[in-house]
Amino acid sequence: MNSSRQPWQRDPENPGAPIIPRGEWDFPPYHRWTFQHVREMAPTAQIWRGPGSVLPLPERKRNIDGIVFETRAGRRTMAQYLEESATDGFMVLSRGEVVAERYMNGLKPYRQHLAMSVSKSVTSAVFGILVHRGLIDPQALVTKYLPELEGTGYRGATVQHVLDMTSGVYFDETYTTPGSHMQKLGQASGWFDVIDPAWPMTVWQLVLQLTEQERPHGKAFQYRSIETDVLAFIMQRATGKHLADLISEELWAPMGAEDDAYITLDRGGFGLADGGFNATLRDFARFALLLLRGGKAHGRQIVPAAWIEAIRDADHEIFGNKRQGALPRGAYRNQFWIEDPDSRVFMCFGIFGQYIYMDPESDFAMIKLSTDVDPVNDDRTADMLAAAHRLRDFCKTGI
Repeated sequence: MNSSRQPWQRDPENPGAPIIPRGEWDFPPYHRWTFQHVREMAPTAQIWRGPGSVLPLPERKRNIDGIVFETRAGRRTMAQYLEESATDGFMVLSRGEVVAERYMNGLKPYRQHLAMSVSKSVTSAVFGILVHRGLIDPQALVTKYLPELEGTGYRGATVQHVLDMTSGVYFDETYTTPGSHMQKLGQASGWFDVIDPAWPMTVWQLVLQLTEQERPHGKAFQYRSIETDVLAFIMQRATGKHLADLISEELWAPMGAEDDAYITLDRGGFGLADGGFNATLRDFARFALLLLRGGKAHGRQIVPAAWIEAIRDADHEIFGNKRQGALPRGAYRNQFWIEDPDSRVFMCFGIFGQYIYMDPESDFAMIKLSTDVDPVNDDRTADMLAAAHRLRDFCKTGI
């Protein structure tokens, strides 16, 4: 496409869409449109919801717009917060009922939205099912399943190290550093046209090039998106199935999703486990409800309860001061974020404001889909937590 045009000039060949530079579609300002139209930007695979019944979402809706709480920028009403943080979709669940549901920026109940790194937690849920079946051993070496990685920085790392992002593999996660691993992942994932023909053309090729180990395995947390893709390669190797089919068969259909989901594909047909998952707001709510219910839906155990319990078996000392501004007591376990190891709250995060906040003790969840300005902003994350705490209290007390 011709990137010299203004970003919101309409394409004369496709009047419903803006003209978007191919290499910038996942960043502002274009993401306000593209996060709801990823299938028009990149190759994707369908994740079928299956023929079964839909998991009900009973409603007990209340007006939350005037609820006031403290953000990092001062006091805001909930309506102001949702607008200022570029919300696209927002839902609150309490005791299994929908308390609030908002669609903004043109999002519709039937339209899928890019989850970014919430995809990691979806992948983890399926991974836990395979562990429960004995197909994968988290304590085994990564090279048991992927012997090709013997010559990489993953040599000696266990599967659990990768689940917790405590492997010592060197991976530069920065988005703007020229030639960073993250930029190479953008090309390898199939999201963009070829930036540099010398860079990897598939995610697997990129993994094979991660030959450096910068620290001992298991000693410190370091967020690296490629870890989730390594997990997906293990899942595919252990089952002989593609990731999209695994998510459909093991999670999306048994859970009772209402709509199909989809996932982006690299040039080799690999589903991008680290950030390519797309689903509707209501189906993200069903995913949250499934986890709040200990992995059960329709009276069946879908995700093992032990896997969900293990999420909260996290080590703040290994986590260190990462995300200190928003999560001073934070931790990370099995591809989920922990607000505080002493609480039962666990969360899914994705850049540009994708959040799922779950508190099993209060039977409460908050789902937020966004297209915020900054990929990562600790103030925004702190505001999300403050909003969740205030809404959780509101659902308990009514005030």
